Amino acid sequence: MPLPIPSFFDPAKVGLVWRVSYQERAAQAAAWAEGHHVRPAAADAVRLCLIAVDVQNTFCIPEFELFVAGRTGRASVDDNIRLCRFLYRNLDVITQIYPTMDTHTAMQIFHPVFWINDAGDHPAPYSLLSVDDVHSGRWRVNPAMVAGLAPNVSAANGAGLEAVDYPWLERYARYYVERLAASGKYQLTIWPYHAMLGGIGHALVSAVEEAIFFHAIARASQTGFQPKGDNPLTEDYSVLRPEVMEGPDGRKIAEKNFRFIQTLLDFDVVIIAGQAKSHCVAWTIDDLLSEIATVDPELARKVYLLEDCTSPVVVPGVIDYTEQADAAFQRFEAAKMHVVQSTDPVESWPGLAALKP
Repeated sequence: MPLPIPSFFDPAKVGLVWRVSYQERAAQAAAWAEGHHVRPAAADAVRLCLIAVDVQNTFCIPEFELFVAGRTGRASVDDNIRLCRFLYRNLDVITQIYPTMDTHTAMQIFHPVFWINDAGDHPAPYSLLSVDDVHSGRWRVNPAMVAGLAPNVSAANGAGLEAVDYPWLERYARYYVERLAASGKYQLTIWPYHAMLGGIGHALVSAVEEAIFFHAIARASQTGFQPKGDNPLTEDYSVLRPEVMEGPDGRKIAEKNFRFIQTLLDFDVVIIAGQAKSHCVAWTIDDLLSEIATVDPELARKVYLLEDCTSPVVVPGVIDYTEQADAAFQRFEAAKMHVVQSTDPVESWPGLAALKP
C-alpha cells in the first residue's frame, strides 16, 4: 500500500511561494518515519533515484518569468501537486532525490543584453537568432558587456580563457549558432531573464522543497542538488551536458557532468520529472539515453518518465512545443524507457513488481 500523505500538505498552496518550517517538518518527518516503519535509505536493496528537473519558481509559479502553463494555463502547478503526492506516497522506496537547479546571471548568451543591433536595441524575449542573423550582423555581441563578462567566462570555464575580448566573442557567437544549427535542435532562443542566482525565481517551489526536505529527514538521505546553466557562453538545457563545450579555436569552455552521469548509471532505477517537458526534461533524458547507449542500451529499461509530472513550453500565439515534446517521449519509449503515471502504484510499473513488499 502507498504511504499516506502528511496532513500538512495543502494542494492549494503548491502554486504559491512561502517559507518552509524546517524545524517543525524535521520533527514530523522523524516521527512519521518511525510510525510507518520507514528505514534509512542506506538499507534499500533496490536503489531508486528521482531527478526533479528545474522545479523552480521561475518555471512553476504563475506570473513568474517562464511559467510553464502548457495548454491548460496551469500545467506546472498541477504537475507539482502530483509530484508532491508521488514523493510522499513512495518516500519509502525513493533512495535519493536530485533536484536540478537552472542557475543564471544577467549576461549570458541566451539573455537579451548579450546581443545588440545597429539601432542599439536588444532582441525581445522569445526571439530566435539564426545563423544568418549573427553572420550578417543583424544581431551582434553587445560590446558594452565584454569587460564585465570576461571574468565570469574564466570562472565558469575553470581552466580559464586568457583572451576573452570582443573579437574572440564575435567569432565565438558565430561559431555557437553554427553548432546549434548543426545539432538539429532549436535555433538560439533569447529567453526572458529567469532563474536568476540569488532571486526568488531561482528557488525550488515551496511545496516541492518541503516534500524533498521531509524525504531527506525521514530517510536520512542527503538531497543531491545539481546546479546547471551558469556558464555565460552556452545553454544548459540538460543537466548532463551543455549545448557547446568548446570555442572556435578548440579551447574547452565547458564539459559534461561526468560525476552525475556515473551516479545515474549506478542506480537500479531512475525516475525523471520536472519542467519543461519540451526542453530541459527532454534534453536531459536524451543525453542520458546517449550515455546509456555507450555502456549498454538495455539500461534504458531502468528509466521511468513521470509523464503527468511534466509539461511543455507553450506561449499562446508565440510558440507551442507540445508536439515536439510528445514526439520526444515516444522516441524515449521506443528506446525501452518506460513512460508512466505518478498516480499508478510504483510496484505496478513494468519491472518493479517486487519493489514494495
